Amino acid sequence: MDPALSPAGRRAAVIARHLTGALPPLAAAAALLGPSPCLSYAPPESAEPAPAFPPAELRALLDGHHLGERDWVFRVMEESQLFCPRRRGDDGGRVFVAPDYNEGKEAQREATMRRIAHLARRGVFRGWLTEPGADGELRKLALLECLGVYDHSLAIKIGVHFFLWGSAIKFLGTKRHHDKWLLATENYDIKGCFAMTELGHGSNVRGIETIATYDSTAREFIISTPCESAQKYWIGGAANHATHTIVFSQLHINGKNEGVHAFVAQIRDEDGNVLPNIHIADCGHKIGLNGVDNGRIWFQNIRVPRENLLNLVADVLPDGQYVSMIDDPDQRFAAFLSPLTLGRVNIAVNSVYISKVGLAIAVRYSLSRRAFSLTPDGPEMLLLDYPSHQRRLLPLLAKVCLMSSAGNFMKKMYVKRTPEMSKSIHIYSSALKATLTWQNMITLQECREACGGQGLKTENRVGIFKAEFDVQSTFEGDNNVLMQQVSKALYAEFLAAQKKKQPFKGLGLEHLNGPSPVIPDKLTSSILRSSKFQMDLFCLRERDLLKQFAEEVSLHLARGESREKALMLSYQLAEDLARAFTERTILQIFLEDEMNVRSGSLKEVLALLRSLYVMVSIDESASFLRYGYLSRDNVAGVRKEVLKLCGELRPHALAVVSSFGIPDAFLSPLAFDWIEANVLSTGSH
Repeated sequence: MDPALSPAGRRAAVIARHLTGALPPLAAAAALLGPSPCLSYAPPESAEPAPAFPPAELRALLDGHHLGERDWVFRVMEESQLFCPRRRGDDGGRVFVAPDYNEGKEAQREATMRRIAHLARRGVFRGWLTEPGADGELRKLALLECLGVYDHSLAIKIGVHFFLWGSAIKFLGTKRHHDKWLLATENYDIKGCFAMTELGHGSNVRGIETIATYDSTAREFIISTPCESAQKYWIGGAANHATHTIVFSQLHINGKNEGVHAFVAQIRDEDGNVLPNIHIADCGHKIGLNGVDNGRIWFQNIRVPRENLLNLVADVLPDGQYVSMIDDPDQRFAAFLSPLTLGRVNIAVNSVYISKVGLAIAVRYSLSRRAFSLTPDGPEMLLLDYPSHQRRLLPLLAKVCLMSSAGNFMKKMYVKRTPEMSKSIHIYSSALKATLTWQNMITLQECREACGGQGLKTENRVGIFKAEFDVQSTFEGDNNVLMQQVSKALYAEFLAAQKKKQPFKGLGLEHLNGPSPVIPDKLTSSILRSSKFQMDLFCLRERDLLKQFAEEVSLHLARGESREKALMLSYQLAEDLARAFTERTILQIFLEDEMNVRSGSLKEVLALLRSLYVMVSIDESASFLRYGYLSRDNVAGVRKEVLKLCGELRPHALAVVSSFGIPDAFLSPLAFDWIEANVLSTGSH
């Protein structure tokens, strides 16, 4: 082909070549097909400007802690054949690691278990349940985040064992339970699961129907599944591997129901055989997460020793007397749900890391893929040079950076928790678990579309992530229910402050104690980018919605509705309020991180990311216009500011995704030489 031809001429020559002659054999075709002048790959690093800020410093801010340990566990996975390394490209190419999603359900499950065994041998789980202190807990969380970047099934299987079963033993049990099960759990000598959800009751844990009746003569609890809706459902680990489970049941003593309590029950023997009077069935193939063996469990009057009641919160004495350190049944019930808090923290931060993987792939692809040209014979444009493509991806980049800070805030709060912080931790973890997992699905969908047809290929990861992480929106708390809980909690804080005539304290609500912020009538670009204006606007929205919500609930109460019915009827304001609280929280957390960064290029990029987050949040939420916090002209100005900010962030896009700390092997061929990864060759996979 004549390289002197115009791009249009070269394309015509390629088409002509394909239309003439018989199709040659594969080997001959491979020899004929070489790099064409009309299609070539250039690494983004070869054309993009050098980073204007130190990516390592941004990574330290976003990862927050244990960077060395993260890099180590990534290498542990890269170096093992169990993690399916695939070499792409005829010249030796790059190695990528990812699960083989083409395997059947059972094969994926067994592969997950082999990987867990390998990680255990390498010492990855050492100290996860037995090492005291906040640093050990943060290290554990950091490692789980990295394992989740490789495979959601792997992270969930490990999470169920350590963070649900293990945390229940550790935080709901006492010394007798710790001595018997903690080290055995850490060493994987036993395999635990967590039987809370039932066919008939998921979010409404208080309504579960499994029954545990105390037999004072035998000093045992008799656990039974009284009806089909009481079968334990979606229990991760139950279908194939778990030997023990935490069973949440209604505790009946002498005909009285003392409410939901947690018990330890063995469900399989050492050889993996299901024990008598226990029935287990597979939940079946799922749209994703097939490396986890979700199962259903029925109990037919099985007996467990009295000592198997996890008794930190409440106990049953040998004679059948019920005792508890917490008199209030609602507070006691909340204490039994405490293991779910850590699960929500894990889910939220894991969703941020998956968004980072998707964005790193999509942004790198958009910096090497060209499409269309502005003139008939001109060069084709990079995807990310199109303003519309910038609008698709760069706001997501800003959001994931701010949400990283929120995830770190939540983790540090959790590991330094005290009993007095339980309410705040529940509210923050509920709000952020819902918001960050929803945002992850939005991000993955946009990244998939931004990668075109290549985004559909499983090996390019983004598309398969959509199915793998969809479950995050509903497990360990349905997102809509969690956000309703946030609004109810804020309403309770509002009533308490009014009743006690005391200022607001905690949850970042201190801004309610001062005068209402005043928003300028005309918003210039400099005002829109001012952190004071941004916080003022978000605080104004939150305080007004909280007041409106309280007034609407009071109106329903005055009409004779119950408190629960009044809250339910006010769900539209509740949704807006929960979103306002969460977005203000995320902004406030990031601002604190930003203020701790010394002046310079990184601080300037952080300000860009923050302003883009705020502008997009305004642009995407009807509440600012609906409730009159901004005029139509100002909302239109915000939308124009989004485009300006995207253009200013564009030169930093590669440096930002490079700061995510995701090793190349955990991205995909699409993030690198996607032409070489698709060459016609007998050596192609």
